[in-house]
Amino acid sequence: MKILVINNHGQYNHRIYRSLHYLKIPSEIIPNTTSLEDVKEKDPLGLILGGGPSTERAGNSIKYVEELDIPILGICLGHQLIAKAFGGEIDAAGIESYAQIKINILDENDILKGFGKTADVWASHKDEVTKSPENFKILATSLLCDVEAMKHENKPIYGIQFHPEVHHTENGGKIFENFYETCKNYRVKKSLS
Repeated sequence: MKILVINNHGQYNHRIYRSLHYLKIPSEIIPNTTSLEDVKEKDPLGLILGGGPSTERAGNSIKYVEELDIPILGICLGHQLIAKAFGGEIDAAGIESYAQIKINILDENDILKGFGKTADVWASHKDEVTKSPENFKILATSLLCDVEAMKHENKPIYGIQFHPEVHHTENGGKIFENFYETCKNYRVKKSLS
């Protein structure tokens, strides 16, 4: 069983796939125009929504978030699409930035397990989540953005504004490993229920 990487036309989408491959996490990259039925047929262990230029080019990404009962990790645009799917707000960043920043980790919940209180990450702040959706908990903030990472309170759905797939992000691979563990645990839990 694989994690599907949804290509939202961002420059780092293929790097997400390569990072998973390097970590020996089974994965496949697919276009965001893939039908919901075809995604279900693949029976993915989890989904990673990659970054991209705009919500207008997000294809079926929001539909995947709304319809699939599997763990989902949104990165950059993927993070914003998750917020949008659940009624959060997205807007242009107060300070547009594309650089390494320090995030303050409020909760090491699941995907940020093992990170401690802060981490240096590579982040793109052009658009961002300005208000997290109801039923979401903020996991990390920064001086540039109040919602650097978030998690649904009851579902294994996560969003991060920064890019764990680039080498500028400290321990970025750990996020993918943590997400893979979450995916495997969720599959076991579902099979027992």
